[in-house]
Amino acid sequence: MKKDPGLVFRICLIFGDVFAIISAFLFAYLFRIHIDQRPYYFEADTSTFASIILFSIPAWVVILAIVGLYNKNIIMNRSRFPELLRLFASSIIGTMTLITYDFFTGKEIFPTRLVAVYSLILCFVMLALMRGIIHLVRSYVVRKNHGTLRAIVIGNSPNTARLLDHFADFPEDGWVLSAVVANKKYIPVEFQGKRFSSLKEAVKWVDADVIFQTDENQTEYVYSQSIKCHAFYYFVPSEATLSSHVGDLELIGDTPAIFVKVTPLIGGARFVKRAVDLIVGTIAFIVALIPMAIIWLIVKLSDIHSPVFYGEYRLSRYNKKVKIYKFRSMDPEYSGLSPEQAFAKMGKPELIEKYRKNGDFLPDDPRITKVGRVLRATSLDELPQLFNVIKGDISLVGPRALVPGELRDYGDRSLLLSVKSGLTGLAQVSGRRDISFEERRALDLYYIQNWSLKLDISILLRTIGVVFTRKGAK
Repeated sequence: MKKDPGLVFRICLIFGDVFAIISAFLFAYLFRIHIDQRPYYFEADTSTFASIILFSIPAWVVILAIVGLYNKNIIMNRSRFPELLRLFASSIIGTMTLITYDFFTGKEIFPTRLVAVYSLILCFVMLALMRGIIHLVRSYVVRKNHGTLRAIVIGNSPNTARLLDHFADFPEDGWVLSAVVANKKYIPVEFQGKRFSSLKEAVKWVDADVIFQTDENQTEYVYSQSIKCHAFYYFVPSEATLSSHVGDLELIGDTPAIFVKVTPLIGGARFVKRAVDLIVGTIAFIVALIPMAIIWLIVKLSDIHSPVFYGEYRLSRYNKKVKIYKFRSMDPEYSGLSPEQAFAKMGKPELIEKYRKNGDFLPDDPRITKVGRVLRATSLDELPQLFNVIKGDISLVGPRALVPGELRDYGDRSLLLSVKSGLTGLAQVSGRRDISFEERRALDLYYIQNWSLKLDISILLRTIGVVFTRKGAK
């Protein structure tokens, strides 16, 4: 989960496909209009033709995706025939779509039918050629040990030897063996030097990107270790298990393996979520500029010698420390201190137990300023975090950002840190302070394991209602 070279490969394929399609249609058009001397019947308008082709590109990408040309099992298949077959089908579908559009709208895209025929043929040729180049570049890059995934293989099964042989025979697939945990009889001689006695020892010494398990012993433990080190987890099933698998079935060479997702928020989903964060976050930041300027002035006038903003380090995805910004709502004398330190400093140590028992909250917290109470009650103190969203430190929606010291209270801390923290989240819109610590944690875990764009949109809309009604704010 730390890196996903497959996503970079797909993005390169998309850009390559776009370039191939535009080049094919423009070359077909220019050849027929400017090189072929035969007359044509409709008026040729190069700018109109080019603009229609450009506007049709999203539809082309959707067609290619529906046909399966960004599917991992297709693009990573060593035989290119399935990919070429789909490219030919896509070229026909895409070209016919433009011809249909031409017919029903009367736009006269093609000044002669030959342009459509040339376009169809050239589209297939250019797509195949461009993809062939991208495949060759990827193979070269991977052989130079860039964009590879470090793998740990664990399990006493003949599948262990099969996977190791595949890694050795086909390095262009991008798998690099870093460690193997198995009996010697299942490990080919050339990999004996990478044998570890236990998975615990292996993950201690190897920074793994993926863990393959080839038997059914201690699957829960192995899976939990993959979550702990933020690695992909593949389970290589026996024949009896194949018929009832849970997850995405992939072929690693000739070996079927079940890819068990910690969260749906991987690969293309992460790209979509980041795009939404960037677009919506930027719009929200621009809209909030005037309110933020007013709040800045109020906070500054309330205490002209103290800073307006407060930054605190929190933990986000993969245990990464990020500095989260807020409007200062606490007396500067207690900023940067833990609740225990602050209450002890003010001579009220009895408030510590009350604070913790009440879910890290006090109705009349003496550390909070008068202006700060209003900001916290309305959540306006968190507006500067829109900058963190644009920067990519956190997401608009996600689990609550944790203070490093809080991790000891989270049994599923590695799972909680498998996605970016959020400005808002399912727990915040489900009651905020009205629900217990355990309920908030359960809601965060549910979000991680059941993410969808629809769920994000729902949470964002509910956040607006929660802020205006001040539900759960105290």
